[in-house]
Amino acid sequence: MKEIFNAFYVFLVNGLNDAGAYAPLLASFLIILESVLPILPLFVFITINFISFGTFLGFIISWLCTVLGCIISYYLVKKFLRNFVVKKIKNIDLLTRCMNYIENLSLTKITVILSIPFTPAFMMNIAAGLVNMNFKKFFIAILISKVFLVYFWGFIGTSLVESFQHPESLITVVIMMLIAYGISLVIKKVFKIN
Repeated sequence: MKEIFNAFYVFLVNGLNDAGAYAPLLASFLIILESVLPILPLFVFITINFISFGTFLGFIISWLCTVLGCIISYYLVKKFLRNFVVKKIKNIDLLTRCMNYIENLSLTKITVILSIPFTPAFMMNIAAGLVNMNFKKFFIAILISKVFLVYFWGFIGTSLVESFQHPESLITVVIMMLIAYGISLVIKKVFKIN
């Protein structure tokens, strides 16, 4: 498994190096693609962006493209899957209640959930699109939470195992989640978003 990961990493770094002036576009495309096709490893793309473009530009590319990818994923699910899924599950009480619960999650809860680096964010994109979550709430939550997610993967670790081997990285994640929680509380009050 380690050899496959290393080969994939080398392939991506070489691809970005060979792309020259188009490297930021290629990096942006890969991050957006990951949000739509979640089988791709986001943490690898973010880490490579930080290595290839430096801390500032790597962060900006990763953050903006992750947000854009989440929005695309949300709208694709909302447009092409929502009606089909709602028709299929409308008579299944448990699933209907789950969808109602997700739809009514507060901005703060969504932000905290999405700030956790190990949360499968694509599932939240799909869930938000399926339940027809208020776009403003979803958008603000991903804007805030992706800052912390990108920071974590860019600066702290490149895998779940490494993160658990370094307790200071987990402390940083907890602190960043608390900051995300605080920011979302302020925005919730200012914009009166439930």
